[in-house]
Amino acid sequence: MRALNLMPAETRRAIRFVLTDIDDTLTDNGRLGAEAYAALESLRRHGMKVVPITGRPAGWCDHIARMWPVDGVVGENGAFYFHYDETARRMVRRYFKNDDERGLDAARLADLRLRILREVPGCAISADQNYREADLAVDFCEDVDPLPMEAVRRIQALFEQDGAQAKISSIHVNGWFGGYDKLTMTRIFFQEVFGHKLEAVREHVVFAGDSPNDAPMFAYFPNSVGVANVLDLEAELSARPTWITQGRGGGGFAELARALLKA
Repeated sequence: MRALNLMPAETRRAIRFVLTDIDDTLTDNGRLGAEAYAALESLRRHGMKVVPITGRPAGWCDHIARMWPVDGVVGENGAFYFHYDETARRMVRRYFKNDDERGLDAARLADLRLRILREVPGCAISADQNYREADLAVDFCEDVDPLPMEAVRRIQALFEQDGAQAKISSIHVNGWFGGYDKLTMTRIFFQEVFGHKLEAVREHVVFAGDSPNDAPMFAYFPNSVGVANVLDLEAELSARPTWITQGRGGGGFAELARALLKA
């Protein structure tokens, strides 16, 4: 990882799309501060396309797509994208799986939920679970006392033993059934909303993140950026970002926005 201030000006000038994780990338201690929100607004006002790519639930993502200064959102680690068409005043909701498939998955996840709570003391089902449509989020430090990484890996292993995918974020382990992740749905979003094949424009994309569930994005985009707290979970990363900010969380994202706008 190289310091963000070493990113060449010509590289920064080429960026047209800013993708970003939310938790601990835009937020600090669970809060979205004015500096990070203003950075989103400034980027969009200067003509950049801005898309959060998050593990957060459908209920939150509906609000984000409607109310935030963004061009859409990929949620639940790639289960869907939401895009609010301001001209038609219509929310476009695109899922990787259909309603019936998600219903079958929900029954399997309900069984896993009981097993994980039984076998990993101290974890809890995420407070935002009621607003989810495709995955199960297990809290290991957001609203519970932080668990040791050994316990977090045990949660991940229990998902995987039952054939689910499982990704560790900075606060949750998210598990789901299906061959998708953040990158899979980002490809679909770019094709269907922006009219671009992601491969054709990836040199014009920045992705900012902070945790292991961002690894597919770190690996794919040559101009991936980790906010400084990505180092907290560095040992869990299967791929590292190219660049790293000095600031943590929302301050790090604002640092990235200033670097892009300065160019």
